[in-house]
Amino acid sequence: MTQRETDCVASGGNKGFKDPSSELGLLWWSLSVGPDEIRSAERRLLKETYPDQTEEQLHMQQGFLQKFTTSPAFLKSSRLGSYRFTFPLEELLEAYSKQFCSGDPPVMRVFKTVLYKQEVNYVVLVHSPDQEQFSDYPLLTDNPDAVCTYRDGCFIWRPEAMSETHRYELVVGSDQMEAQKLSRRHEFYVWDNVSIALHVDKKVLEFDAGRLRENLKFCHGGYPSIIPGSMFHGFQAAEQLVHNLWPDDSPLEKDE
Repeated sequence: MTQRETDCVASGGNKGFKDPSSELGLLWWSLSVGPDEIRSAERRLLKETYPDQTEEQLHMQQGFLQKFTTSPAFLKSSRLGSYRFTFPLEELLEAYSKQFCSGDPPVMRVFKTVLYKQEVNYVVLVHSPDQEQFSDYPLLTDNPDAVCTYRDGCFIWRPEAMSETHRYELVVGSDQMEAQKLSRRHEFYVWDNVSIALHVDKKVLEFDAGRLRENLKFCHGGYPSIIPGSMFHGFQAAEQLVHNLWPDDSPLEKDE
């Protein structure tokens, strides 16, 4: 799937984002996959499977991929806190290029694959061209078999598992696809995720304060939580906190 946005939970910096630990100087973001991206991927799959179908026939096809995209990577909830900043990928990389690369395109590398109990996290490293610290890591190439690549200003993610628990199976008919509920026991999978790590060292990736507020939304807590439950706020408390920081802006919205 082609993804054009990334999510980040701010670490608190002045008008921007920074690495709260400053150990490697990495600012972590995750891909944001919404309904539009799911429908786009679904349409590409239909065109590849039924190349002779008309636009009208494709339009009549009932949606099916949303039945499989149920892992935390596709949900609007958050396991990292109650606040989410969502930026278009082009804007994020443009800001990084200007502030850390002297206007040149940043370098992207395959950083690492982290295996958790129920998650496989593929990490892409982004750094400035003059940074030699990460030269031993392979470059991110446009490999058609890779889980994640970068092409024409967007990340292309080919997930191998899009849900923790499969309750459906994909049935490919002669002229349509559909998701049928499994009659047997549910199947459990380790789900895929992609992270983008920007190397910022001890600096702040800066954005205009108004632009930060435009891209800020409240999100409900996801399961399982990565941070203590005390770090999550109720919506009223979140509204008050955001109002204190941006008193002249419109009310806080929920990411739903």
